[in-house]
Amino acid sequence: MTRRDLRQLAHSTSLRRVAAIRIVVVLAAASGLNYVIWRWLASVNWESWWIAVPLVLAETYSLIDSLLFGIGAWRIRERGEPPAPPDTGFTVDVFITTYNEEVDLVMRTARAAVAIEYPHTTWILDDGNRAEIRAAAEALGIGVITRSADWVDRPRHAKAGNLNNALLETAGEFILILDADQVPDPRILDRTLGYFKDPMVALVQTPQWFENVPKADVLGSQAPLFYGPIQQSKDGWNAAFFCGSNAILRRESLMQLGISRYVTEVERSVHRAIRTSKKLLTSARAEAQGDRRVKLALRQAAEIVEQARIELERGDGISDVTYRFQRGIDAIAVDRADSDIALMRDDLRELAALSNETDTFAEIDDAALALLTGRETSPVAAIEAISILARALNVDRGDEAQAIMPMATISVTEDMATSMRLHGLGWRSVYHGEILAAGLAPEDLETMLGQRLRWAQGTMQVFFRENPLLQRRMNVGQRLMYFGTMWSYLSGFPALVYVTAPILCLSFGVIPVTAYSVDFFARFIPFLILNQLLFWVVAAGRPTWRGAQYSLALFPVWIEAVTSAFKNVFLGQPLGFLVTSKTRVENGRPRWDLIRPQLFVVGGLIAALIIVTIRILAGQAEGIAPYVNIIWVFYDLAVFSIIIRAALYRGPAATTKETL
Repeated sequence: MTRRDLRQLAHSTSLRRVAAIRIVVVLAAASGLNYVIWRWLASVNWESWWIAVPLVLAETYSLIDSLLFGIGAWRIRERGEPPAPPDTGFTVDVFITTYNEEVDLVMRTARAAVAIEYPHTTWILDDGNRAEIRAAAEALGIGVITRSADWVDRPRHAKAGNLNNALLETAGEFILILDADQVPDPRILDRTLGYFKDPMVALVQTPQWFENVPKADVLGSQAPLFYGPIQQSKDGWNAAFFCGSNAILRRESLMQLGISRYVTEVERSVHRAIRTSKKLLTSARAEAQGDRRVKLALRQAAEIVEQARIELERGDGISDVTYRFQRGIDAIAVDRADSDIALMRDDLRELAALSNETDTFAEIDDAALALLTGRETSPVAAIEAISILARALNVDRGDEAQAIMPMATISVTEDMATSMRLHGLGWRSVYHGEILAAGLAPEDLETMLGQRLRWAQGTMQVFFRENPLLQRRMNVGQRLMYFGTMWSYLSGFPALVYVTAPILCLSFGVIPVTAYSVDFFARFIPFLILNQLLFWVVAAGRPTWRGAQYSLALFPVWIEAVTSAFKNVFLGQPLGFLVTSKTRVENGRPRWDLIRPQLFVVGGLIAALIIVTIRILAGQAEGIAPYVNIIWVFYDLAVFSIIIRAALYRGPAATTKETL
C-alpha cells in the first residue's frame, strides 16, 4: 500500500469509529434519561428519604457525567501524522521549571533539552535560586533564570509566577514547557511546530507518560483514557487544554492574554471603585442634614465620580481616567481637611479658654464633650474613604512583581485557567497524542495523594472563580468541555452515597428504592450496560479499570479538594502549595493513616456482608434487595482494593514503556 492508501484507510477507520461512538452515545443518553427520570418520578422511597434522595441525586450526577463524556466523544478527533515543521525557522525557548528537585534529575532533563534537534535555546527556571543548579547549567552552556528583586515581599504565584517571570526575560516566538522530570524526545519540536503554521493555534499539548510506572500501575499514575480519548474529544471541540508540561505555546497568544487580563482587571477595579464611591456618597448625603459645606463637598465628589463613569463608558484611557479621578477626590479631601483643621483649632481655643476659667479636669471634660458632640457631621470620613479607593487604583499594579501576568495565577495550578482564557480570546489548541517526553510519577502513596489533591484543588479554584459555563467568549462546546473536567472532581460526594447505601440496606434493611422490580431492572440494566459500552468504545482498547477504581477510591481527596478550594476562594483560607516529589519516600511501614476513611468504608462493607448473612439465616432479610446490594458491595470492595494495594506499594520493580 502507498502512504496515500494508508491515510485513506486510517480516515475510513476513524469515520467508522466516530459513527459507532455516536450511535452508542445516543443509546446511552436515552437509556440514562429514561432511568433517572423514572427514578425521580416513580421509585424514590420517601419513607427513607434521608438516603433515598441523596442516592437519586448521586445517580443524577452520574448521568450528567455520562452525558458530558458522550458530548465530548461525539466530536472525537484523531489527528494522526502531524504537519511538517516550517521551512523558515521559528525561534523557540525551552523552559525547564524547577523548585527543589534534585540537581541530577534537573540536569538529566536539561541535557535532553539541549539535544532537541530543532534549533532552540534552553533555559532552566530555578525558583529555588540554587548555586549548584547555576554551576551545573553554566558548565553545559544552559541559561538559568531566577526571580528578580521585584518579587521580594510580593505574591510569588508558584509555578505560574516562575513562568511569568521567565516570559518577560526571553524573546522566543514559541515556548516548550517541561517539568524538571520530563525528559524530552529529540524530535519533540519537529513533531509539533508544524501545527503553528495556523496563525491562530496558541497551544499544542502532548501526553504525559511516566517511565517509572510498572504495568500494574498500582498508584494509577498513567492516564491512558485522559491522554487519549478525553483530550482527543476536547480537541474536537477546540477545547484541548494545557496540562502544565510537555506543551508548546505561542508567545504572542500568551502576551495578548497577559495584556488583556491586565486591562480587564484594572477596568473592573475602577468600576468597583466608582460603584463603591457612589454608595458612600449616597450614605453621606443622608447624614449631611443641611450643612452647606458638607453638601458642597459631597456634590463636588459626586460630579467627579460621575465624570469618571462617563469617561470609562466613552472609552477614554484608563490611566487618564484614574489620574483625574484620584486628583479630583484628593483635592476635595485636602480642602475639607484644611477646613476641619481650622475648626479643630477653634475648638482647641475654646477648650483653652475653659481651662483658664475652671479648676477641675472634670469640668473641662464635660465642656469639651458638649462642644465636640454639638458639631454637625463632617464629610471628611466619606471623602477620605473615596480618596483611599482612588489611590488604590494603581495601573502599575504595585502589589505585584510585574503588571503583565500571561500565565493565570488564580489557582495553585496555572494550566487549565490559562488555556481557558486563551480559548476565550479566540485562540485554538491542538492535542497531539504522541508520547514525546518521559517523566517520573510519584512512587509512594503520600506523594501521589498530595499530587491528586493539588490538581483537584487547582481545578476547583478555577471553577469557583471563573466558571466556564459563564464565560461568554467561549462557545457552548468549549464551556461544556471545561465544565466536564471540573464536574468530575465533584464525584467524591456521590461516591460517599454509593458506599453508604448498600451498607444501610444490608445492615438495617433500609431500602432507598420503592422496589427492585421488573420496572427497575428494565431501566437500570440497559443504562448500566450502555454506559459501560460507551467507555469501552471510546477507550478503543485502552485500560480504564484503574482510573475507575481511583475515581471512587479517592473520594476523601475529591471532597477535601472541593471544600478547601471553596474556603480558599470564598472565605480567604490559604491552601498552600506542595511541589510533587520525584523521589520515593522511604519508610518501614504502610501509611494506613493516609487512607483511614477508605479503611472505615472497607470495614463497613465487610461488616454489612456479615450482618446480612446473619439476617438472611434468621429470616429477617427477604426479597431480592439484599442480593442486589451484596453484588454492589462486592463491586465496591473490588474498587477499594486498589487503595490498600497502594498503601502496601514499595515502588516500581521494572520500567516498561507502553503506547497510548
